[in-house]
Formats: sequence, C-alpha cells, structure tokens
Amino acid sequence: MPCSIAFTTSLLTSHCIVDARTPLEFVEDHLPGAINVPILTNAERVEIGTLYKQQGPQIARERGLQLTCHRFPAIVATIAEAAAGRPVLVYCWRGGLRSESVAMLLEMTGYPVVKLSGGYKSFRAVVNAFFEEFQPPAPLMVLHGMTGSGKTEFLLRLARNGWSTVDLEGLARHRGSAFGSMGMGEQPPQKQFETRLWDAFNRLPAGQPIILEGESKRIGKLTLPGNLYEVMAENTKIWCKVSVETRVNRLATEYAHEAYRQPMAEALERIRKKLGGEQYVNLKQLLDSWQIADLARGLIEQYYDRLYYRVRHWEPQATISLEEYDIAEKQLADICGQLAGQKQ
Repeated sequence: MPCSIAFTTSLLTSHCIVDARTPLEFVEDHLPGAINVPILTNAERVEIGTLYKQQGPQIARERGLQLTCHRFPAIVATIAEAAAGRPVLVYCWRGGLRSESVAMLLEMTGYPVVKLSGGYKSFRAVVNAFFEEFQPPAPLMVLHGMTGSGKTEFLLRLARNGWSTVDLEGLARHRGSAFGSMGMGEQPPQKQFETRLWDAFNRLPAGQPIILEGESKRIGKLTLPGNLYEVMAENTKIWCKVSVETRVNRLATEYAHEAYRQPMAEALERIRKKLGGEQYVNLKQLLDSWQIADLARGLIEQYYDRLYYRVRHWEPQATISLEEYDIAEKQLADICGQLAGQKQ
C-alpha cells in the first residue's frame, strides 16, 4: 500500500507531481508544476458521485472500475514518461480513492510513488495560511505611480537583471485599469491566482528586497488574498515620477495594436458615465480615427489622473524617475542600500 506524506515545498522539485482529479478541478487550481492524469472524466465523476449517494459506495466503486480499468496502462505510461526517473507524488481532492488507485497502479508496476496526505485540500490550507497573516520573506518595496509611467516594464526589467520581483498584474493577467485586460488573455480563477502568487513568493531567494507594483485590493475580477494588500501598504512605498509626454508615448505604444480596437471601444463604453457624454464622444472619435497618441493623452487627462491617486493619503519613503530605466534602477539600488543601512 503506498504511503502518504504531508506537503512540504521541497516536494515540488523532488517529485513528479500528478493530479488525479478531473480536468475541471485541475483547471480551477492545482499544485505548481503538476500534470493532470485524471482517473475519471468530468462526466464520470458526476455519475460516480450520484451512484455513491443513491446506491452506496460498493456500487459506485464497481461502476468506477468498469469505467476506468481500460485506461490503466495509459495512465501508468503517461506518468512514467513525465516522471523520467523521479519519484511520483499523487494527489486528488482529499487524498482518497482516486489518488490511492493511481498510486497502487504505479506501485504494482514498480514505480516509486507516495500519496499527498489530505490531497489538494491540505495544500490549499497551506496557501490560505500563508496569506491569512502574510509575513513577507523579505522587505517589500512597492512601486507607485500614474498610469502610463512604465512601472510594469520597469519591474520586468528588474526581474531580468536579477532582482527579486513579484509581478501581480502578470499573475492576474490584468493591468488593474479600465483597459487592463487588453492582450492579457483570460484571468485565472481566484484559487489559481493565489497558488501562483504563493509560488512566486516561495521561489524568491532569502534576504533580497522584494519589488512589486502597488495595486488596489482588486485586480480585474481577482482579489489580493488575505492581508497582502494591508502589508503592502505598511511597507516601503516608492513614487515613480514621469512626465506626461513620456506617459503618453508609453501608453500609445501599449495601445497601438489593431487587435485592441474593439476591446478599447468596449472599455470606453464601460467608463462612459465617469467620463461624461462630451468627453466620451471626443475619445471615441479619436479611437475611431485611430489617433492613438491623442487618445492616450485624453485618457490620461480626462480619466486616469482624475481617478487614480487624485487624493493620496500617504507619503512615499522615496521617489525615483522612470524617464530612463537604467537611471531608475541605479536610484532604486541606492534606496535599497540606504534602507538596509538604517536597519542595521
């Protein structure tokens, strides 16, 4: 009988992680790096669940065997190929019959395998606890600034240059503004967003300040988990100053894709009341005639700057200029050094 072990982060790199749940469950969320090898399809799980409630566990298990036994060789072959010699960790929802069945198949065919005690539910408890009383593994440096400042581009540059960063907008697939979904794809489910965010923090090296972008509590349809938002507000806030002309150019470059024309029209419609009738008409005409720079300027002056940071109830601990990213990175390094010296 395969043994069960409790979740630890080291399992994510030491084992091939196999999710035996249905594709529908897997899409909602799964352990980082897991592959989905379902023993039941979505429809089969519903059928088995109904039989279990109406006729009892024995009838349900017999039906489950009828539905799945022909897939056993393919299940073992798929996992063996993915494992490539590594030991296997199998889980289902609560560490029950689905993961046990897959684990027994692997054990009987000679592959090293363990079950995750408590299944996905136990891993989910780890993620919830991490954010419930969030304690960052290193000091947070939170970048704030007006829309179009280039904060996200700067953050990605820092990541490429070896800084510890967490890209909240990238993980949420949304830039947090009225036009924030363009080119980002569909947002992940809330649970999957939280798992990705947990994994991002978990992967960071110890001791380095963590750079991330200031966000509201909500990013599109997603919500920052636990008290992360409050902890960000309590950590070091850095204001990113940029001229209006630079912001216009950066927004225009970001928006100037023909594929964005319809999504931009839809976004304008959503903020029509906030803009007011006359401003909406003016901006819509600029969009229809594809005058993207003028549209970007109009959005900055008539919407973004009136809505975001109009009243700021806090003062930043430092300010950097994002006119030139090279210079901004040096300024940020100096700030990190100064703050580190103050804490010694």
